[in-house]
Amino acid sequence: MISLKKYLDLERPEPVVVEPEMGEPSAAAMECYRAVLLAIGKSALQISPGLGADLDTSLRGLEHRLSVGCSSESLKRTEEQVEVQLQEWGGRTSEHYKARADEVKELLIALAKTAESVGSRDQGYSNRFKELTGRLEKIADLEDLTQIRSSLVSRVKELKNSVDQMTLENQQLVSQLRAEVSIYETRLRSAEHLALKDDLTGLANRRSIEERIHWNIANRHEFCIVMLDLNQFKQVNDTHGHLAGDTLLKQFAMELQLNTRAGDLVGRWGGDEFIVVLSCNTQAAEAHIQRMREWVFGKYTLRGTGASSLVLYLDAAIGTADWRSGETMEQLIAKADASMYQAKNLARQQKS
Repeated sequence: MISLKKYLDLERPEPVVVEPEMGEPSAAAMECYRAVLLAIGKSALQISPGLGADLDTSLRGLEHRLSVGCSSESLKRTEEQVEVQLQEWGGRTSEHYKARADEVKELLIALAKTAESVGSRDQGYSNRFKELTGRLEKIADLEDLTQIRSSLVSRVKELKNSVDQMTLENQQLVSQLRAEVSIYETRLRSAEHLALKDDLTGLANRRSIEERIHWNIANRHEFCIVMLDLNQFKQVNDTHGHLAGDTLLKQFAMELQLNTRAGDLVGRWGGDEFIVVLSCNTQAAEAHIQRMREWVFGKYTLRGTGASSLVLYLDAAIGTADWRSGETMEQLIAKADASMYQAKNLARQQKS
């Protein structure tokens, strides 16, 4: 699969000289780029309606961001985020279908074994009943009433024992099936739980975040969201490798979780973006955001082999948004995203 950037570059000749700064993208190129984003999201929905919704929502958000305003810098950042989203979506989709296939295969095998055991048992009892019928038919040829009575009593005992044995085996079979079904139900619940977790950080994933936001909206709860975008995180991957980048994301996620209230939801929105869903408005959330600035941002030490270690400094642009009655989740996310980019631009201006 080629990247979106390569897709847009197919009809452009390779530049001979690298310019110091990238020119602003043309309107035609941007229209094509946005159309490609929407097409990819639509294809993901067709491939996997459940998992494709996350990717489609993310790509629509990126497309909307580009429709509001676009620069070379924002276009480059969008390309990086799209590549991350596609990689994560591909991994989740592959694992999802593999897990479902394994569960179905195990269940089919269990059912096949059960059917086989029932068939074998019923065949065995069928043979026993045939023998019993033959013995009962022979009783009709007896002339001694005492002998007839004795034979009937014996045959009735055999019949009762067979019926009792079948009843017991049926109970054991039902209990066994119930136990197996319970095991599979537990596994499926575990799989559903894992489906709401980010594979890398262990935080809530995009699907889990969206479910919490939709639940808050449906129940008209007061809440706000805090969106965090790590600054210059791509440089960590480029300079120190993706393993260092993944380790840094895990440590950041753990610190963010530790410094957030238990009732609030902390999740990874995708790539180096995180979202915290707080059960309060943005005014009350300032204290929580300040705690993040003091305890989550700053120096991180990544342990290497032996005595070597890597010290990195990490901070993030923060955007907040209150949910207002009548707003959709997409509108709320767009507000927080705009707030976050405003904070990022302000930080750049202060440094320059």
